[in-house]
Amino acid sequence: MLKLVRLALTAAILTAIAVRLRRRARIPGKPPAPPISAGVSRAAGRTRMGLVWAAIAGVVVLTLAAAVIPTGPQVVSEARAAVYQAQQSAMTVAMGADGKSPVPVTPTPTPGAPTPAATDPTPVAPTPTAAGPASTPPPGIPAACMLSGRTAVRPISPRVRAAVDRQWRRIERWLREHAPRTYASLGAPGRAGTIALAEAQTGLEFPDDLRASLLRHNGMSGPPAARFGFGGEQVLGVRGIRDQWRESCAARVGRGDPIGRLIRVGTLIEVDADTGHVVASMVGPEPIWPSYHAMLRDMADALEKGRPVFGARATVKGGLLRWSDAQ
Repeated sequence: MLKLVRLALTAAILTAIAVRLRRRARIPGKPPAPPISAGVSRAAGRTRMGLVWAAIAGVVVLTLAAAVIPTGPQVVSEARAAVYQAQQSAMTVAMGADGKSPVPVTPTPTPGAPTPAATDPTPVAPTPTAAGPASTPPPGIPAACMLSGRTAVRPISPRVRAAVDRQWRRIERWLREHAPRTYASLGAPGRAGTIALAEAQTGLEFPDDLRASLLRHNGMSGPPAARFGFGGEQVLGVRGIRDQWRESCAARVGRGDPIGRLIRVGTLIEVDADTGHVVASMVGPEPIWPSYHAMLRDMADALEKGRPVFGARATVKGGLLRWSDAQ
């Protein structure tokens, strides 16, 4: 808009100079007329110049109006951006509604701009909050499982994020070509602030590859039968992960066990917050994959190369991904 303003002012100045030069060029070289005629001529000249300046002012006003008043495409673009922002904010607001208002989230660091998260990436350990009118636990969830700590967005290793995105691109490409209905179930990108809030409410730091995956697809959407899963596993979003942790925490507290360090990311699959290993504690304690990224890579190989994963092989029926016994 500033460029348009400068152009309008430049055009006005050049027009004024051109009018002045043209007027001087038309002045005759004869003796001045009588005083009365001269007065009339000067008045007429002032009138003409007033009209010229009024025209110049009109041009400037029209140019400024065109720069300030949004066009149809601009209105549509701004409306879409507002809707997207509202959708992205809804989960963070909902997750923080059952506890105290979260501490303002530290913005995601940008290259060349140091942030508190970059200089002090370790958040303050969360502490349990007492149940009260503003933080009443959900039914069946004890107060010990309702944590509220400092909410801080931690930076993700660019190398890890690039590796996770590479595996997701392989999965997305295969689904788009062979199982478009399942491809449509891939969730929208998550928000770093929502992940940080879930970390504060669980007292766990999500590994970089898990956070990178959630930033690309925050769970799945649509009918359960059409959702993408890992060998039949239902992939959870940030809020689902938080809720699953609270349910597991409640079960442990009920048995008198210490609060666990496992992050449930699917029906059975869990990620160890300390080691990053992918396990299925209900089946056995041994790691199934050394990392979440390794699981994504094996999933991409299973789709592209027809390899079995989790004892199942990928098939497609009616545009939907299905997993059948690999026998």
